[in-house]
Amino acid sequence: MIEDLRAALGDKAVLTGADCAPWSHDWTGQYDWTPLCVVRPASTQEVSAVMQLAHAAGVAVVPVSGNTGLAGGTRADGAVMLSLDRMNAVRDIRPEARLAVVEAGVILSDLHDAVAAQGLSFPMTFGAKGSARMGGLLATNAGGSNVLRYGNTRDLVLGVEAVLADGRVVDLLSELHKNNTGYDLRHLLIGSEGTLGIITAAVVKLVPAPKAFATAMVALDTVSEALTLLNRLQDVTGGAVEAFEFMPGRYMRAHAETFPEARMPFDELYGVNVLVELGATAPRDVQIGEDGQVPLTAYLEEVLGGLLEEGAVLDAVVASNEAQRSEMWARREAAAELSLAHKPLLIADVAVALDRVETFLDKAGARMAQIDPDFDTMIVSHLGDGNIHYTVWPSEGIDLDEVTETVEDVVLELGGSFSAEHGVGTSKLASMRRRKDPVALDMMRAIKQALDPKGILNPGKVIPS
Repeated sequence: MIEDLRAALGDKAVLTGADCAPWSHDWTGQYDWTPLCVVRPASTQEVSAVMQLAHAAGVAVVPVSGNTGLAGGTRADGAVMLSLDRMNAVRDIRPEARLAVVEAGVILSDLHDAVAAQGLSFPMTFGAKGSARMGGLLATNAGGSNVLRYGNTRDLVLGVEAVLADGRVVDLLSELHKNNTGYDLRHLLIGSEGTLGIITAAVVKLVPAPKAFATAMVALDTVSEALTLLNRLQDVTGGAVEAFEFMPGRYMRAHAETFPEARMPFDELYGVNVLVELGATAPRDVQIGEDGQVPLTAYLEEVLGGLLEEGAVLDAVVASNEAQRSEMWARREAAAELSLAHKPLLIADVAVALDRVETFLDKAGARMAQIDPDFDTMIVSHLGDGNIHYTVWPSEGIDLDEVTETVEDVVLELGGSFSAEHGVGTSKLASMRRRKDPVALDMMRAIKQALDPKGILNPGKVIPS
């Protein structure tokens, strides 16, 4: 198999032994493996050649992009790991159509830079943007901080190109906003974590880059009061809230301890802290007025001032320059480092309706205290879309499966999802088996069997046996 791959791709594109080390573990340190080899194709045609060989030999293939996942989706013991890092071209940027054609190996921040030169933005962002690649975003239907305004990855993609298990290439690189011709195979492939096909390219939507931001840290008594703030800001700005990120007092304290050189936003520690950011492109919102102030910032200050007078907001600080804005975002984007600071741990990535976030936090905390009075948590939330990253550090001797089921019980009672944006991978297979509708699982297995009858595409992921 390895010799056939070398003949198809060239010796330098097929790695074995110690050269596979960078692709033999995930970045969290929770998973490690020994792949058969790592192949680094440079084109869709070369991906097709790899899959034809693997299909004929019945050898498993695990695709990998930036390898920044949190759910064990790239575990590849004895498999061919197919890295898309060399397929990193932004093929086209079409400003008038507000779209770009990108390959799967493009790093997210590189795409941001490429379209910024045209005054545009690809409005997907999160802490790993400097290493995460588009293939991973597409495979997991990634979320991030701007989902509130722009949606998940599926909402930002017009078309995809993918290689199937037998090496056939399916060209779904549509540039159309309306294309009602049967099943939406694009959406089937996005979020399938490489189990149905390997996405090699995509047509993504672009939006006008905001010409001004208004960013603030706000302290409140309760999460419910934070949602009141969100709704008021949406009303007064016409839906200009780009991010609304919740960090509880425990998170703020951990950040201060881990990064002692970073300034705290407030003089005292509050229980509920929210990073809010507005973005605007309209001249009426970004043109500096006679008072020397940007209207967008004035809107934010006006709302916060009113809530301070009412007592609905405890404290607030608005960024007055880009350095202060960057400082606020650095605090939020340190979440992965803070969450992974202790082991063992459970990284629960859940979603509930916005008005049930506070209920979830209260119930989950109470249930956890019953099974483990000494447990600790590290919580951060995309509060604007109801996504909660609920990391649990149990005390010694506590079964992680019991912790997982305890959190899931609360999520399901509230009509939520046990997997919001990180994907299923291998870490949530048991949850899929326990919690997913059995008919839905049967449908998934039927689709998998139809598209990958030999089961060679990222086997053992997403769908429980």
